[in-house]
Amino acid sequence: MKRTGPMNHQVNVLLAELETKTRDSRFWRRVAEDIRKPTRQRRIVNVYKIDQFARDGETIVVPGKVLSVGEIHKKVNVAAMNFSMEAKRKILDAKGKVLSIQELLTSNPDGKKVRILG
Repeated sequence: MKRTGPMNHQVNVLLAELETKTRDSRFWRRVAEDIRKPTRQRRIVNVYKIDQFARDGETIVVPGKVLSVGEIHKKVNVAAMNFSMEAKRKILDAKGKVLSIQELLTSNPDGKKVRILG
């Protein structure tokens, strides 16, 4: 019997939390769809892309991993499933915030003024 869907316990807990929000919010429905994808198909975003496409003070969601290639000069809140240690350092050095998707879900349950990047 072949198993389908995420095998990681934290991902399954996150998807269970998102399930209640997906009925009301198209934003959280889209994030949940991206998280359900296999690991090799999830988004990978480097910090230079965040610097290139995000506005100063904006909140960005990456339903995947944030890597450290490039520099970031904008104060941006970034929520993602995973961060490399160097990417975290660069975002924090630019006076931004590093959040998990669960933290963003509790602080902004409607998903207002948040953009998906990747």
